Amino acid sequence: LCVCQITELFGLAPSTISKHLSILYQAGLVESRKDGRWIYYKLPGREAPIEVREAIDWVEKSLDDNPRAAEDQKALKRILKQDPVKLCKRQCQK
Repeated sequence: LCVCQITELFGLAPSTISKHLSILYQAGLVESRKDGRWIYYKLPGREAPIEVREAIDWVEKSLDDNPRAAEDQKALKRILKQDPVKLCKRQCQK
């Protein structure tokens, strides 16, 4: 996901999202890749250290029956259908 998509999902300021992603990246809990001016974030794969995998597995299991997590998953599906360029432009106009 790009920062704009994550911002749209959580409804927070892009600077807040970026700060949190930076902390998660430093902890090894997310990976990033740059593509032009875009930075995309994802959860680490199975090659991540065992501590990271266990932490992510624990969070995922903790959210299994959480109604808010289910709502966020539906919202994310809607967000992913949007053009990220248009999404980011719209957020910059706010």
